[in-house]
Amino acid sequence: MADNKSTAIDNLHTKNGNFICGVVEGFYGRPWTTEQRKDLFQKLKKWGMDSYLYAPKDDYKHRAYWRELYTVEEAEHLTGLISSARDHGITFYYALSPGLDITYSSAKEVAALKRKLEQVSQFGCAAFALLFDDIEPEMCEADKEVFQSFAHAQVSVSNEVFQHLGQPRFMLCPTQYCAARATPNVQNSEYLNTLGSKLAPEIDIMWTGPKVISRLLTVESIEEITDVLRRPPVIWDNLHANDYDQKRVFLGPYSGRSPDLIPKLRGVLTNPNCEYGANFVAIHTLAQWSRCNVDGKRDPSINDSVSADIKLETETEDGGIGEDVPSTLSPNMYHPRRALRNAINEWLEEFSRPKAVWGPIAKPQQLVAAAVPVPIIPSVNTCMSVTTTTTTSCSSGSIPVVNSNQLQALAEVCSSVTSNNTDSLIQPSPGAVMNSLVSETKVICNDSTKSSPLVSSGITTTSTSTGEPMDCNPTPPHSSPTHTAKSSLEGGEDISMAETGSSTTGTGTSMQVEPVQPTNNCSSSTMIVECTNDGSTSLPERTGKDQLTHEDLALLCDLFYLPFEHGGQGLQLLHEFNWLKSNAHLVTHANCLKKNAAEDKEAPNKPEVVEWMERAVRLEDMSCALNNLFRRLTFCANRELLYDLYPYVWDMRGVVSLLNSYVKWLASGQFPHMMATFTLGSYTWFSKGWKETFMSGEQEPWVFRGGLTADLQRLLPVDSGNDLFIYKPPDVPSSKIYTIRPYLAADESHVYDICRRTCMDGMDGTDCFRDDPDLVGNKLVGGFLSLTPEFCFVVEDDIGLVGYALAALDAKQFHKKLEIAWLPEMCRKYPQPEKRTGETLSSAEELKMWFHTYKGEVPESIHNQHPSIMCCSLLTSVFDQSVAKRLVTCLLAALRANGSFGVYVPVNSKDRYMIEFYGKLGFLELCPGISPDTVYVGRAF
Repeated sequence: MADNKSTAIDNLHTKNGNFICGVVEGFYGRPWTTEQRKDLFQKLKKWGMDSYLYAPKDDYKHRAYWRELYTVEEAEHLTGLISSARDHGITFYYALSPGLDITYSSAKEVAALKRKLEQVSQFGCAAFALLFDDIEPEMCEADKEVFQSFAHAQVSVSNEVFQHLGQPRFMLCPTQYCAARATPNVQNSEYLNTLGSKLAPEIDIMWTGPKVISRLLTVESIEEITDVLRRPPVIWDNLHANDYDQKRVFLGPYSGRSPDLIPKLRGVLTNPNCEYGANFVAIHTLAQWSRCNVDGKRDPSINDSVSADIKLETETEDGGIGEDVPSTLSPNMYHPRRALRNAINEWLEEFSRPKAVWGPIAKPQQLVAAAVPVPIIPSVNTCMSVTTTTTTSCSSGSIPVVNSNQLQALAEVCSSVTSNNTDSLIQPSPGAVMNSLVSETKVICNDSTKSSPLVSSGITTTSTSTGEPMDCNPTPPHSSPTHTAKSSLEGGEDISMAETGSSTTGTGTSMQVEPVQPTNNCSSSTMIVECTNDGSTSLPERTGKDQLTHEDLALLCDLFYLPFEHGGQGLQLLHEFNWLKSNAHLVTHANCLKKNAAEDKEAPNKPEVVEWMERAVRLEDMSCALNNLFRRLTFCANRELLYDLYPYVWDMRGVVSLLNSYVKWLASGQFPHMMATFTLGSYTWFSKGWKETFMSGEQEPWVFRGGLTADLQRLLPVDSGNDLFIYKPPDVPSSKIYTIRPYLAADESHVYDICRRTCMDGMDGTDCFRDDPDLVGNKLVGGFLSLTPEFCFVVEDDIGLVGYALAALDAKQFHKKLEIAWLPEMCRKYPQPEKRTGETLSSAEELKMWFHTYKGEVPESIHNQHPSIMCCSLLTSVFDQSVAKRLVTCLLAALRANGSFGVYVPVNSKDRYMIEFYGKLGFLELCPGISPDTVYVGRAF
């Protein structure tokens, strides 16, 4: 144990200007490219940072195949990177992660480790690291006979390699790398104390803080770990890491770390977003932080809560933000909002840099969709794994006490955005082998099923559990490729990274994925060529209104802020929509009175109604601002940056548009049965404990999957409609915007036209349209438009209507109204055709006959479980797969808000296309109809 005076010793590294500050590429998933890393070195130099740690978990010779030496081609790329870093004054740390299967007591294994690092040293590298994170804290039997403990084994190998390389700059990432993983705690951890006392004092030790992803780093916590390790730690900061959640990217400023920490630390390396282009703010604001108050002294005139704790914006009751940056803040003090503003000013220039992109839009990991609700448990997982848990028990760390009721509440909320539509998912293929050191601009992938050592070595490639979406049980020792296995990269096929997710190498599990297929016949060896709607290969010429602004990027950052905090404008969205939904009774009552003006002519002008309408306009304005951001981003010259950000903005824009559509429906006042007190359970952002738990940092952020997008979705009254929120983004960016809104009387002819156009393929010729173009529409949609317009929605693009979703709240009552108020009129319009002997009726005659023979007989079992009825149709020109889901979601929300709990659709049993269409929307086949030509599909919600 270190003596107490160690915490009081001045940090000589900081005093001598040797404070390590930079970036660690340490995430799981697709690594960055050589070109991106060189661009990073330029930025680090420009911003006064000095270090880069190469540690991409899925670059195959870093971890899974750590023993294998680099080929000539790979060596050239790695040498080029090291030289580029040196030219820019950046220390290039080369890291290996041998902990999956190394035998610490084997001289042959240690020799392999030395040989690999020696090779890299010959490329000009003078700084190294060994990473022992995310592994089982157990030794094999051979090691147990030699070493006293796991820590002693790691110390022995690290010290030996350090001495062998001539005592270069050297880092070590321990297996217990945060307080949550320290057993039983930091002060009493035998593992950490062994490292502190036995590891060569010149070797720096990395630390993530209280958690894997720490909301706050305090001086007290740093002093505690410094005392145990007998050296100030290098912070491996996962604040901006996003490899644990497919739906989140973090564009907020470096936060929760006072510059007062700087004299207490050896350095800080940020492990940021997987998408390189999304890291400008994260790295830029860290650079600003590292330059602030480096002497550790605060201006005493500044409020201590601002400078010491780096207080963020003050949230107001309506969700807005209060004082942005204190007017009295000294220039040498760090404030996240000011740092964010400075970063955005420079980031704007990046979007105007012409830059090509390789391959279609792809996220670094495939979509993880658990088949059962995500359990909310005190987690000791790493933020770096994106795989599901294995079935073996986890033996690490002490478990904090958490109120069981609180956890149950969290679990129910999180489960509301977990896919239960397993039919829409496919079983994953084994992980791909990724290599970022054979091309300047691409990451090359090889399908590991093609005679890859991963298969022959027995690595499990099928998920064994659908629990917490993290890997808290890493692969047991010796299950990764052995040093005798040969790589199959040579002669392998280059494929686009869009087709791969995070490699399952060394995790023992795999993911269920929604595949992303490349378009335009693009492979990783060709540059993407984007085509406009008219087939030309040049992007439309940008005008002044298409240029991104500071306000656009400020909105972007606020919507994708930080793991434990939404930005000001994101909070405003949450609050505005929740208030509008919770106070919908105001406009319900006002519209009811408006229809009976004799009772209260002034009802629509009452202050509370005016306030509701003003807030609805504010939400509309925010939706328009997001649409503008979306369109301008699509036109930016930096296509690489666009492709990194597009999936997130596309998804957020769709969700906010959906909320706005729902509010427009509320504003229309056409919901006679609206339940004024209806809420989506008690587990929303605003329920007791949820927001506080989210912001406290007590839970790891993967507990709150989906970020702001999911929080907004949870406010819609479709509590089990979560599969409707799973979308595949377009392969190539499109600025096309689809808007869903309530049906208006003026839309009738357009709805009829869409109905006719989408039904023509299923008709025998066009005779049914020749004499009366409205014939098919009168059968399929006329009754809904005439009798239940309050539950009718349309979707339009910039040209006109492209689809509709129509429903009736009470199907039984709807059928009665059809028989009384709609069918008699149609029978008068279309006299019953005469049946001629030996001749069949034409399509038009069959439709006319339907009006005379229709009986609304539906099995009682259908009505009991699915009391509402609907129909939906979209033009084939709508390629965006999310439009139909969002349209149906809006309709289901309206039905749910009025007390319905299920909806069905009668479909022709021979129409497999429509059955498949509704199947993709989560509708299940219920039972055959009374008529042999009819089958019912439906979904509960």
